[in-house]
Amino acid sequence: MKHVIEGRQYETTKLVFLKAVNDLYPEYEIELQNSLNNGSYGEIYKNEKLIILEFEDYDKIHRKMDEIVSRDIPINVITENSEDLKLKAKAIERKDIKSLLENCGWSKIKEVEVEGYRDYFYICPGKSTGIVKDFKIYKYHNGFILKTPMEVFNWKVAPLKDTPKISKAFKEGHLWERIMGINYAGSINKKIFDNEILELVLLNETLHNKKIGKISDEIIKKKGIRIVTIAGPSSSGKTTFSKKLLLNLKTSGIDTLAISLDDYYIGRENVPLDENGQKDFETIEALDIKLLNENLKDLIKGLDVELPLYDFYTGERKKETRKVKLPKDAIIIIEGIHGLNDELTKYIPREQKFKIYISCLTQTNMDMHNRVHTTDVRKIRRIVRDSISRKTPGEETLAMWHSIRKGEEKWIFPFQEDADEIFNSSLSYELCILKPYALKELMKISVDSPEYDEAKKLADLLSCFITVEQSIVPTNSILKEFIGGSVFYKY
Repeated sequence: MKHVIEGRQYETTKLVFLKAVNDLYPEYEIELQNSLNNGSYGEIYKNEKLIILEFEDYDKIHRKMDEIVSRDIPINVITENSEDLKLKAKAIERKDIKSLLENCGWSKIKEVEVEGYRDYFYICPGKSTGIVKDFKIYKYHNGFILKTPMEVFNWKVAPLKDTPKISKAFKEGHLWERIMGINYAGSINKKIFDNEILELVLLNETLHNKKIGKISDEIIKKKGIRIVTIAGPSSSGKTTFSKKLLLNLKTSGIDTLAISLDDYYIGRENVPLDENGQKDFETIEALDIKLLNENLKDLIKGLDVELPLYDFYTGERKKETRKVKLPKDAIIIIEGIHGLNDELTKYIPREQKFKIYISCLTQTNMDMHNRVHTTDVRKIRRIVRDSISRKTPGEETLAMWHSIRKGEEKWIFPFQEDADEIFNSSLSYELCILKPYALKELMKISVDSPEYDEAKKLADLLSCFITVEQSIVPTNSILKEFIGGSVFYKY
């Protein structure tokens, strides 16, 4: 239920923001582009030309929003489904909504109105503007960031941080969209209708491979790199990315050695407890940092090293070891949650390390005002992968998501700007592929389950995309890590 409250707070605050801008600057158009800095990044346009507002303009918008909230204006649902909207589509001025209606059949779209201002939502806002409890609107780079309270921050608004590298990665994603000829959900579905989906898939996969090749070249260009660490939040595609990066380095004549951080767990009985008295397997203190650094230093020196092996069945380190020796100038690849944290490899000089952050930085949104949240796509990926490879029900995956997010906020996101390179693993067509697998799990969740509302929200999101047969996905795609059939491992 908490995620429903969080979602309704965001949607209502978004509506208040859109109305405030419309009241003050009716000639401007808002485009909410992507998640950023625990908020929504957007830009403002006039006649398709970017408008950069000043700090005082955003102060003015903030005051207008405060006034709209204080008056507790009723929010009315005018039209509740796409069938009714299609009947009056000619009167709708926004091209993004028209495209959605023509190519999506979006059954869950709602037209809402607040004091004369109308907009479109797929998660309905609250019944009045007064439910908004707190928010912040910041000028940021060429646009703004809108922030609302989040459960993971104890229902407070997260502080603003400068994240230039993540911002750059999102900008690169928007460039990819232009190359592929897509912008919103309706344009992806139109590709399917026009039998152009194969080209879209191949373009997207080629862009991925080209980026991995570029990262490989950057590693080689930086002379003296001996360790590459790869980290990212759950369901980012770290394993496939690591395999593809390794192949790229090998094609350049670079020997590599992959090390799993899982083998450095200190043992189930020794894992420290969190604030709730539960075993905290995600803390960096659950790893034998001293042994890891000793092994790394010896490998770099060219010594024979016995690497540990961890047995997840017993929860202890195995008696047998993995005996290895690193060839001269070879590179060690380490993939794991703490890869960006210098504490992990604190005895290795920074100039010998190359850090990579990987995440599914979703670009393709429903329309100008409704984002597809990055965390929602990762949830869908995880539901599909866990159900196929681990036989874990979708309900169980959703139930553990809060603890997953909590660990990410503590151990991954604070270090993302320390990365030397960022890889966006998002695929514009992936929801069309993941849809039938995810719906199979989501539909099993009963109406009395604590996870029902979240399951319904994800199912509504998936209903906006047309299903595409999974055979169209290349076997070395990151997407295969979730639906199975990857050339890199079995399931």
